[in-house]
This record gives sequence, structure tokens and C-alpha cells, in this order.
Amino acid sequence: MLRRTRTLLIAAVTVTAAAITPVAVATAAPAPYCGITWGSTVKTHGATTMPQLTNVRAGRHDCYDRLVLDVRGNATGYRASYVTTVTEDASGRVVPLRGGARLQITVTAPAYDLAGRPTYRYANRAELVNVAGYRTFRQVAWAGSFEGTTTVGLGVRARLPFRVFTLPDRLVIDVAHAW
Repeated sequence: MLRRTRTLLIAAVTVTAAAITPVAVATAAPAPYCGITWGSTVKTHGATTMPQLTNVRAGRHDCYDRLVLDVRGNATGYRASYVTTVTEDASGRVVPLRGGARLQITVTAPAYDLAGRPTYRYANRAELVNVAGYRTFRQVAWAGSFEGTTTVGLGVRARLPFRVFTLPDRLVIDVAHAW
């Protein structure tokens, strides 16, 4: 009888402990917007060539807006980062940009050839590309071309994830519509 009482007591304690022990419930983390995992930190790559800038253009996609810097040759050297203010090359003059955040994009590709002739001409330095109606982009502005590098200011709606990569004859900057 003592043995049976002891067994029932152990069983009762086990059942009671199981009933009050918290159970971990697995909850899935929310999926990133469109699967984008780019982040908003500085993107950079050292130059191995020095192509020439020939065009600046933009496009809209379902999950991001895209800025493309076309070059003659492969764009290998670049730096893109969120900054408080975009400044012109050499002069340091502030480039005003619409939007809640500013990306400064510098590519190791002058907008001129070895003889100093322009390889890229803009109609309006404050509006290199018409981005009216874009979800993320607010303005694309010229910040200069000096000593082998060209800088473009990109005004965006907010500090959002972005990525930078190269394709033959171009540098591509994608900025997500959301986090």
C-alpha cells in the first residue's frame, strides 16, 4: 500500500507540474518587405577601373525604385551612404534635396574624358531624372564631377534599405519602398 501511495503521489506531482509549466510557443518573425534584407548602412567598393559617366536614369519596380548610373566601361569603385547633407565635389556647397533622407552616391567615373570634354550633360542639375510619382525617390541632383569621381544626390522618402551593385557598363542603386 505504501508503494502504491508513493507511486500515485509521484504521478500527481508530475501531472501537476506539467499543467503549470509554461510552454514555449513558436511565433514566426514577420517576413521582411518583399523579402528585402539589404539594410541601410554604407555600401562601398574600391575602384579597379576608371570608366566615364554617360547617363543617369531611374525606374520603378514593385518593391523598390532604381537609380542607374551608366558608364563607358565597368563601374567598380563606388560609395553610397545616407548623409545629413549632400555636398558638391570640390566646393562643399550643400545640394538641396527633397525627401526625409538623403543618399550620397559617389562613383569612380568622371563625367569627362581624358581631354576634359564632357561625357555626360544634364539639362537641369537639380532634376537629373524626373522621379515624379515614384514611391521612394523624391529627387536626383547633380553634386559634381571632380578628380576622377562623380557624385549624385538622391532624395528619398525616408531612410530605407538599399543595395548597390554593378552590371556591365552601369552602377545600380535600389532603394526599397518599405522596411
